[in-house]
Amino acid sequence: MPSSVATTPLDPQVCEQARLSRDARFDGLFFTAVTSTGIYCRPMCPAPTPKRENVTYYANAAAAEAAGFRPCLRCRPELSPGDDSWRRGDATVARALKLIDEGALAEAPLADLAMRVGIGERQLRRLFVDRLGAAPLGVHGTRRLLFAKQLLSETMLPITEVALAAGFGSLRRFNAAFLEAYRMAPRELRRRPRTGGDEVLTLRLGYRPPYDFESMLGFLRTRALPAVERVDEHSYARVIAPPDDAPDAAAGWLRVSAWPDSDRGGDEHALQLQLHGVAPSRLLPIVARLRRMFDLDADPQAIATVLADDPKLRPLLQQRPGLRLPSGWDGFEIAVRAILGQQVSVAAARTLATRLAHKYGRALETPFGPGLEHIFPTPLALADANLSTIGITRARADTIRNVARALLDGRVDFRPERSLDDFAARWVALPGIGPWTAHYIAMRALGHPDAFPAEDLILRRVASDGDTALSARALLARAERWRPWRAYTVIHLWCEATESAARAKAIAPARRNKA
Repeated sequence: MPSSVATTPLDPQVCEQARLSRDARFDGLFFTAVTSTGIYCRPMCPAPTPKRENVTYYANAAAAEAAGFRPCLRCRPELSPGDDSWRRGDATVARALKLIDEGALAEAPLADLAMRVGIGERQLRRLFVDRLGAAPLGVHGTRRLLFAKQLLSETMLPITEVALAAGFGSLRRFNAAFLEAYRMAPRELRRRPRTGGDEVLTLRLGYRPPYDFESMLGFLRTRALPAVERVDEHSYARVIAPPDDAPDAAAGWLRVSAWPDSDRGGDEHALQLQLHGVAPSRLLPIVARLRRMFDLDADPQAIATVLADDPKLRPLLQQRPGLRLPSGWDGFEIAVRAILGQQVSVAAARTLATRLAHKYGRALETPFGPGLEHIFPTPLALADANLSTIGITRARADTIRNVARALLDGRVDFRPERSLDDFAARWVALPGIGPWTAHYIAMRALGHPDAFPAEDLILRRVASDGDTALSARALLARAERWRPWRAYTVIHLWCEATESAARAKAIAPARRNKA
């Protein structure tokens, strides 16, 4: 019989109601473990509903597995979005989880992880067990095994490559860990035999509804860099640069679109990821990066509960209940674009960024298709580049070069264990970087939910209750009630400004004709 493990308190009535109604909004926020079978499931599992007396609720998959339960083969817990409440903000557990998601425990011991978040190893282990119900190594192990389970179920990768993709150093260790945790060999999970390598790898990226993928694409489309990325009405695609330790290796590409069942009104709450030319060892980091970029682990209910208290935001939340925080693929790319966007329009910044990518980025010998022809330049490529030849002002060119050098020498970085205040302070210390730029980078490069570029003129105008824009100080004071989700208000207010401008533009011709 599975043993009991201390977990974060859950409201059993809420869990029970969500389980009985198979409510997808709670997917990943808790798991239902059935003591009579030793299996744990997602809230909307289609299997026959177990008796209440046989059910135990766990806040996460790692806690359920630490208690001895195995993942259900029908509802597939590996497809659940993460519980973002633990990964957001600057708390110790949040910063440690973000590091685990980036593979911090794949090659380094737990002591190193503890040191990076500023506490002792024992204290970190105790925090995880008390708040998550599983130790850090258990969280790391569950993450690897569930990803391997997804690859075994959805792809035809050889099991050796699945082991490598999940972060195991050898096939023997992978087989042993999988058998011990799931009581079956990896080969037993294969739903179809491998008949030859597919050139394109396809995976599901689950999210918690509602999710406004159309708005996400719209935001990315207006900022897309021709030759580096392509955004159409249905998908986002981009070139993937080779890893830092092999800069001359071949590039790959990815495409993210709605899962086909979603288009037909099905209940598959997932996006579709297609990958080509990516080594197995890079799959898990790429998936983690895309989950951050498309904000797939956010909990819309938790965010709306805080923001709906503001009368200004309440109608915006009702109009766009699934709006998420769109991040970017690469931190340096976002930083450069933020500098180019200082006090100019999005279109003007995009034009300059496109010129920069064409002149200093790496051109592919064989393009992957229209719009997928270049790799964005690295910090090394721009550290001493003469940017005046492509129309960038001297001040902004100096700032871009300073940022590139600061990244190369470690004065600034995109390390997930940094608090928002620490991150912003390091960037503001650089010449040409102010609070607006630092917070914009934190919002779009790190996906930090509380980043807030208060100096933004559009925000100050839209957030005002009158005709006069708020001062940055007044906006910051008002935004205190929006914590810890201030970045989401930025996206809502920007969307409102864009739609208001579009409405005004549509009305103007009618007024002229009437006159």
